[in-house]
Amino acid sequence: MFNTLSGRFLILTTLFVMLAEILIFVPSVARFRADYLQDRLERAQIASLALLADDMIAPELEAELLENAEVYNVVLRRDEMRELMLSSTPPGAVTHDFDLRDASAMTLIRDAMMRLFNTEPEVIRIIGDPVREGGLVIEVTMWTAKLRAAMIDYGLNILLLSAVISVITALLLFLAVQRLIVRPIKGVVGNMKAYAADPEDARRIISPDTNVTELREAELTLRSLQTDLTGALRQKERLAQLGGAVARISHDLRNVLTTAQLFADRMEGSNDPMVKRVVPKLLNSISRAVSLCENTLAFGKAEEPAPSLGWVNLADLAGDIFDSERLSAGEHDLSFAEDIPMGLTLRADPEQLYRVLSNLVRNARQAIVASGKPGEIALQAFETDADWQIRVVDTGPGLPKNAREHLFQPFAGTNRKGGSGLGMAIAAELVRGHGGTLDLERTDEDGTAFLVTLPKSIEE
Repeated sequence: MFNTLSGRFLILTTLFVMLAEILIFVPSVARFRADYLQDRLERAQIASLALLADDMIAPELEAELLENAEVYNVVLRRDEMRELMLSSTPPGAVTHDFDLRDASAMTLIRDAMMRLFNTEPEVIRIIGDPVREGGLVIEVTMWTAKLRAAMIDYGLNILLLSAVISVITALLLFLAVQRLIVRPIKGVVGNMKAYAADPEDARRIISPDTNVTELREAELTLRSLQTDLTGALRQKERLAQLGGAVARISHDLRNVLTTAQLFADRMEGSNDPMVKRVVPKLLNSISRAVSLCENTLAFGKAEEPAPSLGWVNLADLAGDIFDSERLSAGEHDLSFAEDIPMGLTLRADPEQLYRVLSNLVRNARQAIVASGKPGEIALQAFETDADWQIRVVDTGPGLPKNAREHLFQPFAGTNRKGGSGLGMAIAAELVRGHGGTLDLERTDEDGTAFLVTLPKSIEE
């Protein structure tokens, strides 16, 4: 029970209510003492009325009056005269004087606590105002034993009542917490267990039904999480199936490309100037296609092979990319520009860097062609002491909002009809494999800019 939420709540509620009652107990006992002493003053004043009615009373009657008032002496000040009205011999000398006329709350609390913890009975003098204007001041002396006993009885009754109130309050709160909080939490936990048993079953997704605001927010958040997870698991299954299909296709496609490569090799012996100029680029394209097919299985495993680093002439690489994209652009009014320092070389995997930049340039070309307007694609590069930076800038229409939100997520970062949404995810993964970053610098109606940053050294 002590390890449950409701059990701990029950204990804490009992303790807090008891603490509140204790805070009430101290001033309550102080008020009881003040009322007790005031009552003795009133009794003493009433007893002194017998003497005012008859100047001489029998000693036996005087002793009885004092005993009923529980005091030893009664002094009444009337008309500026202090008169001993009733008197008997106290068991000892007066040790303390207490004036109730102008006593503050803190003074009453202090005097009450001192009396409660002082176990030795004493003779004290009490000073107060007479009731019904029966004089100016009334003083009595009394024994503290009965006062302390009465305070202890009153305190025990208060503590007992506090305990009963605490237990009843705690039980009521316990039942309320069980119904309003614990039961809905158990329902959420039960749903989580059921969902964990088969997270691909959409019927197990929680349906929020509580009216408690905080718990409803938790249920809504859990439902969103479960919905996303179920969708991700289904996508993962489709990706696994797609990976198997692509692996089989790539095997046959590689054979086809190998045959095409053999024919291209034979074409190198042609004397046609156009053939001589085109064949090297054709061979490079076929080699890259073969390499891509061989790496398909690695992508199906959600990972790319580690880059094989070497020194790459960026201007030559950019030329190959632009030549290929010019052919794809056809007659569209599209220009390509290079802003690369002469002789700039960087350390990277040439095939993987080609795939990254080719993806960026191809996406830019497709966006500009789809817009039907003229445009330009520029590839800029510069280096610092720490890294190489390559920027691909276009004057296209910019990326739509939904494509920006999921730009580097597989199957989610495309807005182009027929696009797979894999290009940017692959490019980002390849750059990360080099220890670098691929960032979207800007995108608006004036165009888009991507920045590839490749570090020169490996960070420890």
